[in-house]
Amino acid sequence: MSSHREAPAISKDPVADNTDTYAFVSPDDPGTVTIIANYLPPEAPFGGPNFFEFGDDVRYEIHIDNDGDGAPEITYEFLFHTRVRNPNSFLYNTGTISSLADPHWNRRQFYSVTRIKNGRRQQLGVDLACPPCNIGPASTPNYEALASQAIHGIRHGHTVFAGQRLEGFYVDLGAVFDLADLRPFQSLHVASMANAPGVNATSEFGVHSIALKIPKTELTRHGSMPTNVSDRKSVIGVWAAASRRKAHVRNGHNASVHQTGPYVQVSRLGNPLVNEVVIPMGHKDYWNTQPAQKEKQFLRYYQHPELSKLLPVLYPGVFPNLAGLTAARADLVAILLTGLPAGVVPNFQNFTGKHLSDQLRLNMAVPPSGSPSPLGILGNDLAGFPNGRRVFDDVFTIELRAFAGATYALVNPSYHPDSAASAVTDGLSPSSTRYLSQFPYLGTPQDGYHTAPLAAV
Repeated sequence: MSSHREAPAISKDPVADNTDTYAFVSPDDPGTVTIIANYLPPEAPFGGPNFFEFGDDVRYEIHIDNDGDGAPEITYEFLFHTRVRNPNSFLYNTGTISSLADPHWNRRQFYSVTRIKNGRRQQLGVDLACPPCNIGPASTPNYEALASQAIHGIRHGHTVFAGQRLEGFYVDLGAVFDLADLRPFQSLHVASMANAPGVNATSEFGVHSIALKIPKTELTRHGSMPTNVSDRKSVIGVWAAASRRKAHVRNGHNASVHQTGPYVQVSRLGNPLVNEVVIPMGHKDYWNTQPAQKEKQFLRYYQHPELSKLLPVLYPGVFPNLAGLTAARADLVAILLTGLPAGVVPNFQNFTGKHLSDQLRLNMAVPPSGSPSPLGILGNDLAGFPNGRRVFDDVFTIELRAFAGATYALVNPSYHPDSAASAVTDGLSPSSTRYLSQFPYLGTPQDGYHTAPLAAV
């Protein structure tokens, strides 16, 4: 949940809270790109009696910019609706759920997928079924097989899934928000404290995912297959959002809600952790309402991030070079707002132009790595973050090291990062959670019966 509860308003509206966005060339189907947008943080496995679901009153969106202007040329819209078989029962299910049409499943959810491409709307799929949440061995005894029934092939070669998944983002939240008291570096923070392994605060929690696998030719500007890494037409920008109707009127007599007016964006997410640690408290709610292409108004927070100023204070003597770095952080602007131009990293670029926009920038001509590193480009793996974002990429460590100055030498070779900048971490790795090797790639959610792993959180 790289941006879970990251702003005061959206923290009170979890079904519209966009927690993570992923975009990567599908490792088992390299002619396609998989984009995943996660919502609803964090879902405890024991979620009954009202188990987690998407909001019927939320419009979920995935945006793609393929010409570098910062605005979307392609948008996928997802609208959900819930059907209750027996409103006189309090139960989510009245027996074992063996299929998506099982009569024992009382509260089912369906959705439509619409693509808006260069202003033209086309419905790609309707009445698509979500899977139930993973309840337990009596209710959902073969959950992964059940969930696989909710993988749908839709028009123009797209594949879609919408439903509960295991949280793929791993982070030691307890340490991070205790004044960046990173457990592997505790003795450098407070001399009397001993270093300790990181603790994955998101362990065994669930999330609701919208996963879309798309042929690359459906994403490029002119329908071509991207093969040249140096060609800027091989690069797309990706982000996700959620919108609500402008007005809600509540009826106190029958508890109904009437919605009216245009949709208004209430959440968005491109790069991980931006609204979490880059945008200051006074602008977080406003940031969520703004289109990605208007990111220039927040430029000063990327150029002079608060976290980079805090690290030398919280870790005295550990980051002396960072403490003296007062220049605008052109490296962070390139990584997060424009993409990396050719020549900065050998044999790579994901530059979308000078228009500042918060997007995951994916060079689709870079093939999946045969030896992937969770540190992405910092680990010499050009298929990983910040070239898009894979589900297992350690984006917290990558961005923490960037804020600590590890990437400033990319734009100023005379700068020498502190040794700690390339070592700082929360001590976690992809082994802190579980993934699938095929679509939708995020792991099987934990059921509510086997809750023992949560005791370790």
